[in-house]
Amino acid sequence: MYRRSNRYCRRSRRAFTLLEILLVVGLLALLASLAIPALSGQAESAKIKMAEATIGPNGTLSQAIKLYKFNMNDYPKDLKNLVEKPSGEGSEKWVKCLEDIRGLKDPWDHDYEYNPEGKHNEGGFDLWSRGPNGKDDNGSGDDICNWKTDK
Repeated sequence: MYRRSNRYCRRSRRAFTLLEILLVVGLLALLASLAIPALSGQAESAKIKMAEATIGPNGTLSQAIKLYKFNMNDYPKDLKNLVEKPSGEGSEKWVKCLEDIRGLKDPWDHDYEYNPEGKHNEGGFDLWSRGPNGKDDNGSGDDICNWKTDK
């Protein structure tokens, strides 16, 4: 009798029971429900950091604007002048400052906003992204800008 029950135990343990499988699936679903929202927040945070880096003092767009000013002795009237040659007086000094017009789009595929007069940066230029919501909040809300704000 002892041997028979021992064989029976070995045979019955060859596969998982339905309860064990459901328990594992439930735990995996719980872990996924916790991990997915955390990962989706990271993507938005990365886009914000990318926009901050682009318009910051050493960012690619800011550096392109400064290069334009160095060559042309004035800030560009429009950001497209960084890629396309402007017409008019002094255009012979123009140098292409950005390789591609896609460099003028923020991570949410909106155009970067630009003011060559520098309303917020005296003696400089204002450069900002409308941020994730895509609305121009003039430096408030979720806008990302190259000047100090009271957030």
